Amino acid sequence: MASEKLEKLEFDLRKLPGVGKKTAQRLAFFLVNGDKENALSLAKSIEDAVYSFKKCSKCNYLSESEPCEYCTDLSRDNSSICIVESSQDVILVEKTNMFHGRYFVLGNLLSPLDGVGPEEINFPQLLAFIKELGSKELILALDPSTEGETTINFIADECKPLGLKITRLSIGLPFGGNLEYTNSITIANAFDRRFEV
Repeated sequence: MASEKLEKLEFDLRKLPGVGKKTAQRLAFFLVNGDKENALSLAKSIEDAVYSFKKCSKCNYLSESEPCEYCTDLSRDNSSICIVESSQDVILVEKTNMFHGRYFVLGNLLSPLDGVGPEEINFPQLLAFIKELGSKELILALDPSTEGETTINFIADECKPLGLKITRLSIGLPFGGNLEYTNSITIANAFDRRFEV
């Protein structure tokens, strides 16, 4: 008979991306059967990170500082904002060394069937951020998926009256692909060949 605590641990591990039932079971047994200090150190690291990181009040980037390091960096160019879905995407774009403007993290992509509308992608906050910075260009660095395309079209339509140049990433990102799983060279090429929406 399985232990309730072990089952709960397996259930919680399955909440992690890419972890299925068998992997969760293997990890749970590894944690309880292995070095207790290593397992408790992992638990402490998770707790510390979870409580240390918060969304920046300006751009939504997950950071230990408020505002985040990108919003407080005076060397960054206010004239362009790169709009991404997640904080991980910011790190990927930074690795290309091709963008030196500001970032805005949506947190979600529009998906009306799943109840994800403009409020859930922080669109009102994005508009306030654009006005605060006086930006001239929005770069939409979003996944080329159905939800990504819907979000790109929505933001482009809503922001065109503001007289902004609106571009999106181009060549190298396949339809249905994820920015998260794309290498820096491909992202750099897509950045270099972005086009106006």
